[in-house]
Amino acid sequence: MLSTIRSLSKEQFNQIVDLRRYLHQHPELSFKEANTAMRIAQELDNIGIPYFSGIGKTGIVAIINGNLKGPTIGIRAELDALPIHEQTGLEFSSINSDAMHACGHDVHMANLIGAAKILWKMRNDIKGKILLIFQPGEELLPGGALSIINSDVFQQNTPDLMLGAHILPELQAGKVGFHPGPYMASGDEIYLTVKGKGGHAAMPHTLVDPIVIASHIVLAMQQVVSRNAPIEVPTVLSFGRIVGNGATNVIPDKVDIEGTFRTMNEEWRAKAHKIISEKAKGIAQSMGGDCEVEIRKGYPALCNNPEFTALAKDYAKEYLGNKEVANLPIRTTADDFAYYAQSIPSVYFRVGSGFVNGGNAGLHSANMIVNEHVIEHTGGLLAWLVASFIGKLQ
Repeated sequence: MLSTIRSLSKEQFNQIVDLRRYLHQHPELSFKEANTAMRIAQELDNIGIPYFSGIGKTGIVAIINGNLKGPTIGIRAELDALPIHEQTGLEFSSINSDAMHACGHDVHMANLIGAAKILWKMRNDIKGKILLIFQPGEELLPGGALSIINSDVFQQNTPDLMLGAHILPELQAGKVGFHPGPYMASGDEIYLTVKGKGGHAAMPHTLVDPIVIASHIVLAMQQVVSRNAPIEVPTVLSFGRIVGNGATNVIPDKVDIEGTFRTMNEEWRAKAHKIISEKAKGIAQSMGGDCEVEIRKGYPALCNNPEFTALAKDYAKEYLGNKEVANLPIRTTADDFAYYAQSIPSVYFRVGSGFVNGGNAGLHSANMIVNEHVIEHTGGLLAWLVASFIGKLQ
């Protein structure tokens, strides 16, 4: 079976690259992926795989039924792109100026179609069921994973195991990486509105300056992590947007501050939310102003099932060779695949998309270019993992 999967993966390489390039050239933002979903549906129709569409607006769940009853395994790929203006200069660059597949979701979809082609040809040898999940809106809260999980088709075919493969530019194409246990952080959005009393900048003694207050708040927020976070729990609190909208001689009435909070412990996460709110409000009030705090709770931390991750790593070594399988460190990025992992044993791993000489831009960059060598192996690897796990789970 291993040699058959390798051969099928190699045979379809050019077709999958063409699909990936089409998807890259026609990106759509979160929950607006109508044309993307239509193209995926066309691919499934061509293969002959039945599917359910319109889940969470644009999501698709296809089902491959094996020859005999057995376990169910789900594989997730994402449909959406990011609101980034592409600057790669590729001949198949995005034709949509406000969208780019800068997180590799075009590659993920193509790889899953590649795996689907292989698994469909092998369906008579499969004892079990495979869910091919093309999920909307991973990049935008509240995320599309919950719409898939809460759908009738998912509830009636709940997987015994979930798999997710995500590109990683820092890892050379042809290699894969795994991390058992807690791997990625929760991701919350922080919105602070600092209110004061604006007016002429030459008369600061008559005002309550929200820019000064906001500056004190941003600096004080650095101590939320350094003086409160448990040392064993990775934590990040960063602010990326401050808008005062005044002028050289105008103090505004308010300042908006936006940031992100990431961690891997739910108890500390809740406590930190309280500290952030109390500290921001307290500083503003002590300086004569006020601060409104909104914390939008995002995706939970992503935790890989240790047992299944270890097995997946062994299966990957069988498919690619020992030298091509790496151990990965934890990351404080977030992914709504974490919702699947909360209730279903899951393995979320990385497939290298970088170049031999390195120097490639990272995820979410307008300059990120994928080494398409990643496509040569990933569809086949996904098929091999499914076949291996189905044999193990029976």
